[in-house]
Amino acid sequence: MRWNLQLTAANRGIWKASELQRSLAEHGLVISAGKMSGLWSGQPVSLKLDDLDVICVVLGCEIGDLLIPEPQKVTRPGEKNISQTAVGAAATVPAVVPKRRDGRSLPPA
Repeated sequence: MRWNLQLTAANRGIWKASELQRSLAEHGLVISAGKMSGLWSGQPVSLKLDDLDVICVVLGCEIGDLLIPEPQKVTRPGEKNISQTAVGAAATVPAVVPKRRDGRSLPPA
């Protein structure tokens, strides 16, 4: 998941972390300057669901505006992540050539 607080806030006319911090406090969510800085410019390690509710109310947004899925980062056991695969590796994979059971190539179609 990618944290998208800054862009979501900007889309609602909030350009500074301190401005959002004040609005959150008005709705009962008091956040320290350090934690606000982390929420604003980074990706939170943890965040309470109740806090997410307040953020969504203040910004007038849905949770999907704040959390952007990144399914390409998920790998299955035995698969390589796209970011781990060398660029252009697909171009070096040889074409699959069907063969008969006795090992000889099939005649062209």
